Amino acid sequence: MSSKGPSVEGSDDPPPKVTRKIADEAATWVARLHGPDRSREMELECLKWQSRSAANRYAFERCTEVWMEVPNAARAAGYVPTPRPSGGGVPRNPRKALWAAASSAVVVAVSVAAWGLWAEGTEYRTAVGEAQTVMLKDGTRMFLNTDTRVHVDLASKQRTVSLESGEAAFEVAKEPARPFVVRAAASEVVALGTAFSVRLRPADGTAGELLAVTLLEGQVSLRPVAHRVDQAIAPAQTLVMRPGDRVRLAKAPGRNGAIQQQLDRPQLDHVTAWRRNEAVFDRTLLADAVAEMNRYSRTPLVLMGDLAQAGWLVSGHYRTGDNAGFANALAAVHGLVVREGQGRLELSRAP
Repeated sequence: MSSKGPSVEGSDDPPPKVTRKIADEAATWVARLHGPDRSREMELECLKWQSRSAANRYAFERCTEVWMEVPNAARAAGYVPTPRPSGGGVPRNPRKALWAAASSAVVVAVSVAAWGLWAEGTEYRTAVGEAQTVMLKDGTRMFLNTDTRVHVDLASKQRTVSLESGEAAFEVAKEPARPFVVRAAASEVVALGTAFSVRLRPADGTAGELLAVTLLEGQVSLRPVAHRVDQAIAPAQTLVMRPGDRVRLAKAPGRNGAIQQQLDRPQLDHVTAWRRNEAVFDRTLLADAVAEMNRYSRTPLVLMGDLAQAGWLVSGHYRTGDNAGFANALAAVHGLVVREGQGRLELSRAP
């Protein structure tokens, strides 16, 4: 629901400036209108608030979009909507009291997420276990996964996002005269209007650097950055990707590690499961599944003894950030023991 007035979309004018106060107020209106006390009077009050400024209306529209992106926001607050009776009015809701107690948490979640749409500055970060949705000024949606850092430069001739670490997905606003380029390692993904994800895993003691690009829709090209081709992972030549393609470039450990290139077509709902706060495994090696779950938690799960080399396969859907639940599920299936201590969870064979 929004009031009538001039639209920012499709205009060459910059969007109105949204302050933190306006963002908080917009988030509050969105939460109230999705709650059990919604009424015609409330709707009219909200329309009046929106009519006070273009910034109010713009903030309300964007917060509504963010509300839809926050997974199960209403249910997380304990509210399940019920239909209104045909005679009008607001029905009694058995969860009304719970909504009243928890709605402030929903408002904060939407407000914090929405603030990323207007926060000044070109660098965006997420902490371990955190995700963020950002609306760039060109209309592109950027979804940041756990422990991610990006730098954005929306120049007049080219829009550039540098992925310094982590994982991000993009729904690119189409601008034929201004390509959208995502740079990671020594590679860059070039798009006009499309949807894709990019993941950059740094090298560690057991594995080299890994870059994965998955095309969800549209068309992109993956190419090396000319002046950095010898410094980090990149394809040998430009690759044109089709929807559903995933290209993985891996660098073996060591300074002179060779670049390995793999093209496959994974299940896209598995690749994007993190946007639903899930990790999906399909016959995944135990050690790899543990490493993936550890991306989302500050309480790491550690495989003890020979479990890291056991070669067991893991399948199923698990909630990101819930290492304890994941460990207990593995223990139940394989007869293992879970111990907690020193800020970590240890999974070992039963004595």
